[in-house]
Amino acid sequence: VVAEGRDVSVNGAAVPEGRPYLHKGLGVTWPGDWVAVASSLGVRVAWDGRLAVTVTAEPELRGGTWGLCGTYTDDPADDFVRPDGDIAAFAAAFGNAWKVP
Repeated sequence: VVAEGRDVSVNGAAVPEGRPYLHKGLGVTWPGDWVAVASSLGVRVAWDGRLAVTVTAEPELRGGTWGLCGTYTDDPADDFVRPDGDIAAFAAAFGNAWKVP
């Protein structure tokens, strides 16, 4: 899924703004001024088309996630786990550890 402003495409095919899209467990909806992408894996990402992003995960994923969204354990001690398994001391170091080329 690629979203640029209000323009959204899935596998290179444009999704018309305001029209819901559902295919093979991937859904795109347009709640208010936002665009939301939900997968059958239990993760939903919503974006306002500018700066704000929210990521939500179903309760069944509790303790089974990692990365920029964290470990989903409600334990602040493991919020900044880097890809190598160590804990970053600062948010910036955590974020930078997850950069990809």
